[in-house]
Amino acid sequence: MEKPTARRHPLKNVRAFRTTLLTWFKDNAQNYPWRETTDPWAILVSEIMLQQTTVAAVIANRRFEKFLEQFPDIQSIATASESEILRAWEGLGYYNRVRNLQRCAQAIIKDFDHHFPSEAGQLITLPGIGKYTAGAVSSFAFNKAAPIVDANIARVISRLFQITMAIDSNAGQKIIWAKAEQLLEKKSPRSFNSALMELGQKICSARLPSCHRCPVKDFCQCHDPEALPTKKPRKAFELITEHALLSLQNEKILLSQGTDTRRKGLWKLPLRSVEECAHLTPLLTRQYQITHHKVTLHLYRHEVKEIQERESYHPFSKLQELPIATPIRKILNDLTL
Repeated sequence: MEKPTARRHPLKNVRAFRTTLLTWFKDNAQNYPWRETTDPWAILVSEIMLQQTTVAAVIANRRFEKFLEQFPDIQSIATASESEILRAWEGLGYYNRVRNLQRCAQAIIKDFDHHFPSEAGQLITLPGIGKYTAGAVSSFAFNKAAPIVDANIARVISRLFQITMAIDSNAGQKIIWAKAEQLLEKKSPRSFNSALMELGQKICSARLPSCHRCPVKDFCQCHDPEALPTKKPRKAFELITEHALLSLQNEKILLSQGTDTRRKGLWKLPLRSVEECAHLTPLLTRQYQITHHKVTLHLYRHEVKEIQERESYHPFSKLQELPIATPIRKILNDLTL
């Protein structure tokens, strides 16, 4: 089906564009729990959580609500142990996100005297807070006129303005952010930013965009929506093979606490070299994916006589209290310890 031809320009007719988009959003807004609050801490949690986790996954498992039940304010997370915050974040991945949340809370307490900063320029000084998150918290919590650009908004803007430059390039980002600022409805930035984001989620999707149902189709300059946006070539996956040991003693299991960037602070099965495991028969083999890594894990039943640094035995009954990477947690659950 041919895409409708634009009759107006989103900037030359910017008032009409804003009104049309906001009217559509008022009638079609999704009722997410983070939209029911203006608490900046809750909104910051939702934004950090949704950076690398789908809305569907967060909603289905009530991850947002459960996290706030445990850490309802900046004070509660600022004084929590690393083990507590990692366990609360388990299953969401990218664990540096929750470490940065804790650092943000501590910085607000120390540098802003417990007062949550409202301006994007202040928020961006906090640990792990980038331009998007700063603008999102500023606009959603305080209704400040701060533009935001996430993947959905970048896709919408690239099509609205027929931007063919790669949106994840420095030059492409400058153009997209400039357009977002020009489009922004400064009297109601909270609703406008939400509307633009939801347009990308519901209508202007990455595949099979619903152009004929789009409320702003009269403004869209795009000729071939599915050809946009363009991006730089993806980074190739790195293949990794791991050899792990299952060592049990008196209803305890040997675990190792990670120190690498992917699993720092998380408990995992102890790893050994392929040479050390050459004489062993695999108990099971599992494959899983972490960011740009595809991992094949071979697990061997073997009693470890000499444990290494950062390895220790843990009672089966205490495993639920430990922060453990999701792929390893699944393996342990399948072993029915």
